[in-house]
Amino acid sequence: MHGRNASNGEAIALRGISKAFGSVTVLKDTELTVNKSEFLTLLGPSGSGKTTLLNLISGAIAPSSGEILLAGRDITRMPPRERGIGMVFQNYALMPHMTVFENVAYPLRARREPSEAIRRKVLDALDRVGLNGFDDRKPRQLSGGQQQRVGIARCIVYSPAIIMMDEPLGALDKNLREQMQTEIKRLHHELGTTIIYVTHDQEEALNMSDRICLMKNGEIAQLGTPDELYFRPNSRFVAEFIGESNLLPGKSIAANSVAIDEAEAVIAPSSERGLGSDVLVMVRPEKMHICAPDADPPAGHNVLRGVVEAISFIGGMTRITVKTAHGVSVTAKIISGPACTRPELGSAAKLSWSPTESVVLNG
Repeated sequence: MHGRNASNGEAIALRGISKAFGSVTVLKDTELTVNKSEFLTLLGPSGSGKTTLLNLISGAIAPSSGEILLAGRDITRMPPRERGIGMVFQNYALMPHMTVFENVAYPLRARREPSEAIRRKVLDALDRVGLNGFDDRKPRQLSGGQQQRVGIARCIVYSPAIIMMDEPLGALDKNLREQMQTEIKRLHHELGTTIIYVTHDQEEALNMSDRICLMKNGEIAQLGTPDELYFRPNSRFVAEFIGESNLLPGKSIAANSVAIDEAEAVIAPSSERGLGSDVLVMVRPEKMHICAPDADPPAGHNVLRGVVEAISFIGGMTRITVKTAHGVSVTAKIISGPACTRPELGSAAKLSWSPTESVVLNG
């Protein structure tokens, strides 16, 4: 895990929580535990239920069934202001007529803290987010990244036990997003706070999370570490949503053997699926090796033969797609070399990979 060890007890526990608006169920019965000091990301496409889950935890909406526990205490019907949960929003939600100092101080003033304590805590929070000397500026004098830092400072200034972030980097450009990802990860390590983070960006989730809760159609598709979701997805949806993948259709013909497109057999991990079952063999493109048709692949590797149908040079990496005689397109992603080292379009090629890099999924 990137962050603190997440075995320090439960921060939030959802027990049979669900939400329906009229006859439409947007979140099915859900069980989820978020550990103390954990960075958990709620990931999924639009309409998957991730924002509904966030709103239920914050108290913005009430559940249709189930209960929400905060450190073992039932908060299901507790008003949002009494939950002690901090929020960071995509649109910053800063008050334009207030200075940076006043924006960050607002939650402390609402809690009637002494002036000297407010000043000390605000300046410390601004220092943590790299905004020393910005306390007298107005939001309109700041860049988008700086405004988001103010939003984060306003959230951490009163030391909430849990911080929830709803697509906080969605309005930033790519370079600034990556910079802010690093800053948020650093703050998480420093503060040891539990963070629940919502995004639809799978690269962001892989980069930042201790665990990822991938949502689909109002339920959890898979919950696990970034490694688990990337290298051992439990379904076609997870394999396609997280990173790039080759999904090779075939039939199970032995305990550890699959016939790809009724053509060449490949070795794959043992499966409980019955013989003759339709399956998919998933292999990540970067685990594929490519070589000339007369070259020998590494010993013990699975091999597929075909013709190069596409080459995409994307800087540090090159994607090479090979189409087999039975029409299956398979992509390898390799470290780029000069054009003279790449195979030619239309040329014959072999793709190979270690059987240990295969994941067998339902067809």
